[in-house]
This record gives sequence, structure tokens and C-alpha cells, in this order.
Amino acid sequence: MDLCIVDHPLVAHKITTLRDVETDSPTFRRLTEELVTLLAYEATREIRVAPVTVQTPVAPATGVRLARPRPLVVPILRAGLGMLEGMTRLMPTAEVGFLGMVRNEETLAASTYAERLPEDLSGRQCFVLDPMLATGGTLAAAVRYLVLRGASQITCICLLAAPEGIERVSALLDDLDTPCTLVTAAVDERLNERGYIVPGLGDAGDRLYGVV
Repeated sequence: MDLCIVDHPLVAHKITTLRDVETDSPTFRRLTEELVTLLAYEATREIRVAPVTVQTPVAPATGVRLARPRPLVVPILRAGLGMLEGMTRLMPTAEVGFLGMVRNEETLAASTYAERLPEDLSGRQCFVLDPMLATGGTLAAAVRYLVLRGASQITCICLLAAPEGIERVSALLDDLDTPCTLVTAAVDERLNERGYIVPGLGDAGDRLYGVV
């Protein structure tokens, strides 16, 4: 799995505010959307396009449009939903699928409880949204799920990542031939004994939507 850490002052500024325990949920949601749009700009650098000619008020002009099949954006429920608006703002013509996955807090293993995806993803570029890459089990399971349906290229967008998570995802996906890239705002120090990123920003889902 290729790794891209987006080094930009605005990205660093917004991730710092997200970390702050004093940042309330409405502000957290707004900043998450803004940050994802910045990350998506880098994540879509290799998005496929096709040439097209349009008529301007002055003369014909040659340009490009997103190629078909259209890219698929897949937020991992529930926290990934907080990233969806920021992604579709940059790429409004993309299709959206949903993947519900939950992590067992004792074993840290991920399991799927819901999905709304096309049965055939052959030739599709997929963008997986998950705020935190911690232990790596959830993200690796999501990527493998998409690959089994035929996805040809996968880009994962995470606000933060832990070194242990990156290493584990790379190991779990080592047998796959499908190109996979991780785009993140920062790689933090480590995981603690509960599987949380340190220093991190806490539970992204709880900070987005409140404790359930």
C-alpha cells in the first residue's frame, strides 16, 4: 500500500483544531468536511478522465471529464459519513456506496453488518472514507471486500493513521494485486492498549455525532 501524507499548512491547521478536546461537534463536523476536501484533492490526482470537446462562448475547447465507469465513494459507517460531504463536494458526479463495519473492542477484529454496493465493481476506482486508521483491521477488511467485487484501484482517505495500522493493513493486503493508496493528514506516534491512536483525536464517531 502506497502512503501519501498531505503536507500543507491548512491541513495541519485543521487537524490541530480537530484534536482539541474543546472543539464541539458542529465545529468538528464542519472542519472534517473541509479537511476531507483538501485530502481529496491529492487523493484524486490519478483519477481517470476522458477527453471531451466543449463549446465556449468564443470557440470550441478541448478538455476532460471523469471517465466511465464513474468512481465510487465508500464511507465506512458510521464515522465515515462525516467525511462524505467533503468528498462529494469535490467530486459531485461520483457514485456513493455504503459499508457498515464494526470493530470488536476485545479482539479488535472487524466484521461487516451492512452494505449497499454494486455487485460488480469491475474497472471501478473506489475511494474509501474512514477517519481513523488505528489497528487497521476495519480498513483492510473494507479494501478486501471491494477487491473481491472487482475494484481495479482503491484509495483510502483517513484523517489520521497510526504506524501499527499502516503496517498491519499493508501486511493483510500483501497478497492482493489491486493498487491501493492511503492518503492521510498525519501519521501519529502509536496505539495505546485500547487500540486508540496517540495523541489522536479521540473517537471520531463520538465527536462527530455524540456518544451512542
